[in-house]
Amino acid sequence: RMQSSRSKLCSCPSLKLREVVSMYLTMVAAFLVILVVALQGSAPRQSDFPYKVPLDPQGLLELSWNVSYPQQAVHFQLLIRELQFGLLFGMSDRGEFENADLAVLWSDGHNSYFGDAWSDAKGQLHMDSQQDYQLLEAHRAPEGLYLLFRRAFSTCDPKDYLIEDGTVHLIYGILEKPVHSLQAINTSALHGGLQRVQLLKPNISIPELPSDMKSMEITAPDVVIPSQETTYWCYMAELPEGFPKHHIVMYEPVVTAGNEALVHHMEVFQCSAQFDSFPHYNGPCDSKMKPDRLNYCRHVLAAWAMGAQAFYYPEEAGLAFGGPGSSRYLRLEIHYHNPLVFKGRRDSSGIRLYYTATLRPHDAGIMELGLVYTPVMAIPPGEDSFTLTGYCTDKCTQLALPAAGIRIFASQLHTHLAGRKVVTVLSRDGRERQVVNADRHYSPHFQEIRMLKELVAVFPGDELITTCTYNTEDRSRATVGGFGILEEMCVNYVHYYPQTELELCKSAVDPGYLHHYFNLVNRFNDEEICMCPQVSVPQQFYSIPWNTFNRDVLKSLYAFAPISMHCNKSSAVRFPGEWEKQPLPSITERLREPVPRCPPSPEPQPAAPVPLNLGQLRRD
Repeated sequence: RMQSSRSKLCSCPSLKLREVVSMYLTMVAAFLVILVVALQGSAPRQSDFPYKVPLDPQGLLELSWNVSYPQQAVHFQLLIRELQFGLLFGMSDRGEFENADLAVLWSDGHNSYFGDAWSDAKGQLHMDSQQDYQLLEAHRAPEGLYLLFRRAFSTCDPKDYLIEDGTVHLIYGILEKPVHSLQAINTSALHGGLQRVQLLKPNISIPELPSDMKSMEITAPDVVIPSQETTYWCYMAELPEGFPKHHIVMYEPVVTAGNEALVHHMEVFQCSAQFDSFPHYNGPCDSKMKPDRLNYCRHVLAAWAMGAQAFYYPEEAGLAFGGPGSSRYLRLEIHYHNPLVFKGRRDSSGIRLYYTATLRPHDAGIMELGLVYTPVMAIPPGEDSFTLTGYCTDKCTQLALPAAGIRIFASQLHTHLAGRKVVTVLSRDGRERQVVNADRHYSPHFQEIRMLKELVAVFPGDELITTCTYNTEDRSRATVGGFGILEEMCVNYVHYYPQTELELCKSAVDPGYLHHYFNLVNRFNDEEICMCPQVSVPQQFYSIPWNTFNRDVLKSLYAFAPISMHCNKSSAVRFPGEWEKQPLPSITERLREPVPRCPPSPEPQPAAPVPLNLGQLRRD
């Protein structure tokens, strides 16, 4: 535990009374900070941290946390298994050490300190004038050093990170040598990294589970994890012959002990019922030996990412699998992240499905919102924040949804590598009503099915509008929509009940209007560019000189041009109706951006670190 150390006042000649008083008050304030930390009674017990994730690939740093919505705060517990001379832990926009919000533990080899700091655009550290990482406890245990600290979601400190729904990029850096001051820490020389999590987990009560519930593990048997940084591993599993219809009511990860830091995310896909059989396979997903037929296993049954817990379906619904019209074949896909290139590590991870033969009132369905996979939607190169929007229009929901509507309970956002932000909004009668799901720090490397904090009711005539923001600053040519990893997508897979025939409700710009754009670009360019119908849309985008005019006109085109609507049944056939050259939905009232709630201001704490008594720290 922290102990306050006595400070000795040196006898200095000719001190003025004002200076003596000032020094005395500073010492009293510092002593009170230490005392508050040492006597803090609100530190949660170790069992009070339901969420846990390894920060580093070796598992030497383990973060646990809980979320208090009444207090609007997160409590962190950080276990440091092998403490050297300190640690940086914090949050930043995309996982960089520049412009980061940090809690820092450091030692000069004799004395240890904890403080709230921030880094500037060059990565230089500064003590924060507002100490918002509140240290509650520090103690040693046989397994390592535990640090417990608290942080409000919003602090209204311009140097602090706003903790909000969606992905949070956590960063860490290990101090391997003693440092004599915070400013002496060189962030560019640190041994560190990042971990992505959803910090603000929804506060959902666990539904009652059926008494006849059974479980099934879909796991890859005894895989030798390849000694390379990134591997996608595919394994084919098979349901028993004649397996009748069941409802999946929950699922959870099965991660081989010791591999918690290597298993990044996992998904179980059901294969298409159009094929009677699928070949067995157990190997890398990108191998030339992988049978092509496995590409027809795309219907998501379960998805888990590091830091996620068990996923529960609402009591009224379950995800159907088995029975007539349903394939017996499943594909497990595991993403191994092995940056330290461990060799010979064996793994049998996967997902455990819990299911019941007692069917619930509703089948759950999955609907795709956003943009159609087509090259007509493109992003110019060199853009730091370019938006594309896909629409599920009132005309489609009016036709395809039941009168009582549907209830969305979970959502999985998806883009490829340039995606930075994804937001889906529900609009009714031209007015934005509520956010379905938003991730303002979205990462394509961290995709999970997330339970929503509350059910979202969607009725016939409602509109669902999905906007994706992209960054193409590292690209020299246009990025077009498509299936390739260097092409782009903008998708929200919403999980809802009751299941309807509507499986896909997406849009793209009208191709005729895009052709007018190409003609306009051709007329305004000095050099002759072939914008001919026989040249493919991607080739036409690749040949555009991306000056300001061409960029702005493309943005304007996407903002006003009619759209081609895809209002599709599960058979990939559109509902009957006229779906080409549809007008964009008219939005007359936007949702207001939420204003961060500032916590009540405590007594101002001095911008000084808290001294800790951790004993002599390790010297190599």
